[in-house]
Amino acid sequence: MRVIGVRFRDVGNICYYDPDDIDIDVNDRVIVETDRGIECGRVILGARELSEAYDNPLKKIIRKASPEDICICEENCKKEKEAFDICKSKIIELNLPMKLISAEYTFDNAKVLFYFTAECRVDFRELVKILASIFRVRIELRQVGVRDETKMVGGMGSCGRALCCHSYLSDFVPVSIKMAKEQSLSLNPAKISGVCGRLMCCLKNESDTYEYLNKKMPREGVTVSTPAGETGVIVSTSVLRQTVKVLVTKSEDAKEIEEYSLKEIRIQA
Repeated sequence: MRVIGVRFRDVGNICYYDPDDIDIDVNDRVIVETDRGIECGRVILGARELSEAYDNPLKKIIRKASPEDICICEENCKKEKEAFDICKSKIIELNLPMKLISAEYTFDNAKVLFYFTAECRVDFRELVKILASIFRVRIELRQVGVRDETKMVGGMGSCGRALCCHSYLSDFVPVSIKMAKEQSLSLNPAKISGVCGRLMCCLKNESDTYEYLNKKMPREGVTVSTPAGETGVIVSTSVLRQTVKVLVTKSEDAKEIEEYSLKEIRIQA
């Protein structure tokens, strides 16, 4: 089965389509049918054969985007800014407990989607009626979570770089507090939480490496033998350097802390 991968946002999910007999290259703009309606997307993955079988047949590319189609997309972007401002003002007028995130027009201008966050369920039926009377198209409001909000809006992380979710992550990766523990990070929520208030996605980046190295690292308090034949107790470890600091008993009244690599010590039974 030949397929191409299409994205509708810079770091959105990749959707697969049947290119049919149309000659399509990477970065081409194409017009396709989606669950939201007719959309214009960018080809991210060129035509390729997939061995996987799909239960349902893939939708076909309608056509490559023409210069006129590109102009429609650009015009929609301008209209989205105006729609956002209008919707935001109506939310304030109705005193609704919701925060508007973004507005999107479908390519065929048949629908306007408004994304928002809220701490509870919101009765926005009156808002939909008002917006429908203004825009004369189908109105859809979608509530999203704080992570989705951050992905849409973007920003800078504590590292000083653009947020991972906004710059390259197409999907959110599962992140756990265990990952922070394995990397010996401070468990202070302010230190390991991102702009969205959830655990930082980047904790996953080196998780597999730390997990592998930690399996080779002995625990603190373990008794070991040093290259000199002395006996000591591990008092601290360095996972990345794969070294340990050992409290070595030199004599009855003298003890010293010495550093060794894992290859140099032998754990006593």
